[in-house]
Amino acid sequence: MANLTSNPPARFRLHLENARARDPLFHLTPEAWQAAAARHAGLAAQVEVSIGWDGDILATALSEADGLIAGPIDRQRIAAAPRLKWLHTTGAGVDQLVPMDWLPAGVVVTNSSGIHADKAEDYVSMALLMLHTRMPQMIASQHAGMWEPEHTDSIAGKTAVIVGFGDVGQAAGRGAARLGLKVLAVTRSGKTGGTAAEVVAVADLDTLLPRADYLVIATPLTPETRNLIDARRLGLLPRGAGLINIGRAPVVDYAALAARLAGDDLCGAMLDVFETEPLPADAPWWNTPKLIVTPHVSCDAPDYIQRVFDAWFANFGRWATGIALHNQVSRSAGY
Repeated sequence: MANLTSNPPARFRLHLENARARDPLFHLTPEAWQAAAARHAGLAAQVEVSIGWDGDILATALSEADGLIAGPIDRQRIAAAPRLKWLHTTGAGVDQLVPMDWLPAGVVVTNSSGIHADKAEDYVSMALLMLHTRMPQMIASQHAGMWEPEHTDSIAGKTAVIVGFGDVGQAAGRGAARLGLKVLAVTRSGKTGGTAAEVVAVADLDTLLPRADYLVIATPLTPETRNLIDARRLGLLPRGAGLINIGRAPVVDYAALAARLAGDDLCGAMLDVFETEPLPADAPWWNTPKLIVTPHVSCDAPDYIQRVFDAWFANFGRWATGIALHNQVSRSAGY
């Protein structure tokens, strides 16, 4: 990783780049910056900030910027920024940057991993209970005006297989564990950690799928994880299993998932992420049987941008004192 501490500027020039089309929850506004700066007054005094929208001042700002916090990514202008040393993304996923061969070698990339854990834990707990109690079926019955009881046993003792066991995946594991589920995790390396009773490498994913009462997707999108849960692997899930995706949509073959939901293979699914967002009104997922759609809310709290700024200021404090930054993204791994 590049060394941010070599010849640091007297004042750090930081640009905040926004897209008006994004949910206002993610807007890096002057008011949001001022609120965060008040909490980190000593560090904020070392920072000179510019704020842009939809690229209106991006070229000018990046001609002098040392750092950039951005949701939208303009690769051409970022790559041409002569002084840029540090790019921080407002989300945890960085698939919009991959492959990173366009990014100058001297630019360190950090993400906002870690700010989503509490919400992810709550969401996965909710999703597991909703699928286990057959809530998708009962909602469909309600809309049809039909009294169709669904009786299930306790969820305690069931098994959740969680694919991806970083901050979000481990939060999902805690959500499952607090309901009494056994947690099995799939990671790139197969290293153990968190609440998982067992951890396997991705190469051994197929050995866990037949044991999954619930499959939770929490992995980043990389070339290796794209279509990881394909039709064949969906077929390895036991009859009556459920699926939850809070990671990235292309990790799962949604068409194959819909086909299995239409039959008796799966009890249901909850999807919080889609390739096109907002989800178009004519998308088939709105009417897929036994599927609950949530609009990418699993990990986002009302104070989201304040969490982003707090994470950035914590790292800026490390930069100012010559300590390695948290959440540095590996260019080779893509997360």
